[in-house]
Amino acid sequence: MAYRRILTIQDISCLGQCSMTVALPILSACGHETCILPTAVLSTHTGGFGTVHKRNLTEDIPSIIQHWKREGISFDAICTGYLGSCEQIALMRDIFCTMTAPKGVRIVDPAMADNGKLYSGFDRAYVEEMKKLCADADVLIPNLTEACLLTDTPYCKEHDEAFVHQLLEKLGMFCPCVILTGIGYVENETGVVVWQEGEVWHYTHPRNAKNYHGTGDIFAAAFTGAWQQGMAVEKAVKIAADYTACCIQKTADASAHWYGVRFESALPELIEMLHWNMDKV
Repeated sequence: MAYRRILTIQDISCLGQCSMTVALPILSACGHETCILPTAVLSTHTGGFGTVHKRNLTEDIPSIIQHWKREGISFDAICTGYLGSCEQIALMRDIFCTMTAPKGVRIVDPAMADNGKLYSGFDRAYVEEMKKLCADADVLIPNLTEACLLTDTPYCKEHDEAFVHQLLEKLGMFCPCVILTGIGYVENETGVVVWQEGEVWHYTHPRNAKNYHGTGDIFAAAFTGAWQQGMAVEKAVKIAADYTACCIQKTADASAHWYGVRFESALPELIEMLHWNMDKV
């Protein structure tokens, strides 16, 4: 198996199974050296735990970057998730430019919106800065709301294939590979649509009636880990989607576990999927 040095950049929610606390173990389970750059520390995620304690780490990031540069450190893959400010986006662009290894790749999950609305604390200025980071990416992983914001397209919850393909063509102006999540064209179905240089591929799953926090972070980490094992994008997307669905299935009957999914108990399935597909790479 390949052994890549991967940097994941996002917040740490100390409780809640999202962001860094899912990316680190998933990327490690995929067999990679996983390095982290936290953008903030939160006592919990912001989805239902009440008032959250948060410490923004923007002031610490430049010193971390400078230390790495002094040591000549670079990364085979750099992936970004939730970023708290326009200033942090500018710092990520510097990291992309100066710390991506030769033949390295940059993956952006523009985590800023869902269900037709920006997350609290973000505005149009943030969206405009995020567009610049997306233009630096090799792979872009937005949901439908984020895709609409990035392309200045009115949000349409009831989307059809033609609408999605128009979005993908617009997003293709940012980077050569777009993975659009949460897309289903029929009732009780969801899926992932991949756009690569005009070619479109759609992979679907049954939709779970309940929404869970952190599943987008899980998908992005599993995709990156599988892709960096040398698999084609489509195969890595299938593994990531199947693994995310498996995590949801393992949580569906646990009514008290409303704040995330039990991704840890599904890691053996992820590792099995990776090894089975590695034999066919």
